[in-house]
Amino acid sequence: MLIVHGNIKTMEGRDFPDGYVEIRDRKIAALGEMKDCPKAEGQVLDVQGSLVMPGIIEAHCHMGITEEKKGMEGDDCNENVNPVTPYLRAIDAINPMDAAFRDAMQAGITSAMIGPGSANVVGGQFAFVKTHGRCIDDMIVKEPAAMKVAFGENPKVNYSGQGVSPSTRMAIAALLREELTRAEAYRKKREQNKDEETDFRYECWLPVLRGEIPLKAHAHRADDILTAVRIAKEFHLRMTLDHCSEGHLIVEELRAAGFPAIVGPDMASRNKIEVQNMAFKTAGLLAEHGILTAVTTDHPVSKIQFLPICAGLAVKAGMSSEEGLRSITINAAKICGVDDRVGSLAPGKDADIAVFAGNPMEVFTKTLYTLIDGEIVYSSESSDTSF
Repeated sequence: MLIVHGNIKTMEGRDFPDGYVEIRDRKIAALGEMKDCPKAEGQVLDVQGSLVMPGIIEAHCHMGITEEKKGMEGDDCNENVNPVTPYLRAIDAINPMDAAFRDAMQAGITSAMIGPGSANVVGGQFAFVKTHGRCIDDMIVKEPAAMKVAFGENPKVNYSGQGVSPSTRMAIAALLREELTRAEAYRKKREQNKDEETDFRYECWLPVLRGEIPLKAHAHRADDILTAVRIAKEFHLRMTLDHCSEGHLIVEELRAAGFPAIVGPDMASRNKIEVQNMAFKTAGLLAEHGILTAVTTDHPVSKIQFLPICAGLAVKAGMSSEEGLRSITINAAKICGVDDRVGSLAPGKDADIAVFAGNPMEVFTKTLYTLIDGEIVYSSESSDTSF
């Protein structure tokens, strides 16, 4: 396929106001100015000056795990009877038939980081997946992609009435330290003795301890964010700071810590004490101070199709327009550890492309086409999204 006469915004490197993108074998083969466009050998998509950019990325959500319109029957987000469940895998609960996947494609969202919720101190393993498909195994980009941990109100509220820990922030931190200490001991045993019997309970921690994937830390309040930082540094772990609602209050400390942030869902209500200082200005202030920042809907807390609008509201609150687009493309890809495949338009990357009538951060902008792996999965000319 050739996409021609597009306003090509690559998100990394040079842009092409009147350019083309060549797609071969599900990948971007080439892109550049129209004067250098190769002869068409297949389908030609003339977008007539429309914005052509990388598919949008949701860096933190629960799409397909907390299904819309399904109630308890479709809610597999939290195994909330045990505060430490690292061995749970998102891929065993994601339902690609959830209507949110269709909504995502219609908004130009081509991939998402999906995983367990925050009721537990350790919730389980996230997966980074494409938004098009019916079999989750065929949609995976990276799995496991992160290990979910949570601080603050959610674990406290979930377990305070059950007569078991944690009912305090101290216990949350202690349970996580205990788990990481045991996991580290298991890692050392495995390294020292290759014949050591595999322990399912701790094997899931090895990619985290080796630095292959990060902790994905649910933390809203400033003190909870700093507790997450403290523990990650104690155990020398990679980490992403998810939600980071009071990050703007400790921006110098976060810059020094060096962990990236996934900010949001700022479109949601302030329905918990720990989100009282939530504001759209946070993402821009963190980015301004050199912190790698993405924006999230935390779907279904706010709907996934409003992700580009959330980025626009962050721009309205002070973030630069360029950084707003980066927060839902290349920044999100880097934070999720998949920027070798998605997040920008470059030869060799997956042909995940969104075509818009204008800037997607503006509420009236229409999605014209969404391509995933070089296939048109949504067109404004047709309501068919392969479901």
